[in-house]
Amino acid sequence: MGNREDLLAGAKRCLYEKGYTRTTARDIAAASGVSLAAIGYHFRSKEALMNTALFQAMQEWGDEIERALTADADPGATPAERFAATWDRVIASFATHRPVWVTQFELIAQIDRLPEIREQLVASMDAARLGLAEMFRNVGAPAGEAGGDKDARIVGSLYQAMLSGVLVQWLVDPEQAPSGRDLVDALRIVGDDMGTASTAREA
Repeated sequence: MGNREDLLAGAKRCLYEKGYTRTTARDIAAASGVSLAAIGYHFRSKEALMNTALFQAMQEWGDEIERALTADADPGATPAERFAATWDRVIASFATHRPVWVTQFELIAQIDRLPEIREQLVASMDAARLGLAEMFRNVGAPAGEAGGDKDARIVGSLYQAMLSGVLVQWLVDPEQAPSGRDLVDALRIVGDDMGTASTAREA
């Protein structure tokens, strides 16, 4: 690897070990084995380097989630069982990437002062909506019936809201955070409630 790649690897190591705000330029130089001056040469500032490292770590988590969503499932499982199993794999990934998510929430709290971060988050969130909609459709659909969805952004926004909400609950109180089965049961209850309300209006 070259100095730029070494700096990124060192910054990601610091991100996981010390977090975003507690990492200093000296920490990154020590972790990467590269001089302090190289940070300015390759990234202009420590913040720019840490931002790049953060989004690279988020991309790696996204790749892991995609693998979880497309992993071979029990061929005899129902769509609900596949959905629950997939969410359990997603939730399990929170533990290995906890520092990345804590950092992301720290940055969101300061987003009005971080226009570059906002711009990157907007782009990544839009891509995530479409990706989540497609991947979860594939999880729940019978073999051969998965495909695109004209309402992908709306459906993806729901999955994104679920993901963020479950993540917050897991970060604060993992013992009480919902499991994949809890999410399936909750969606079924909400669906039944909406069906009941619709029937009542039509009566």
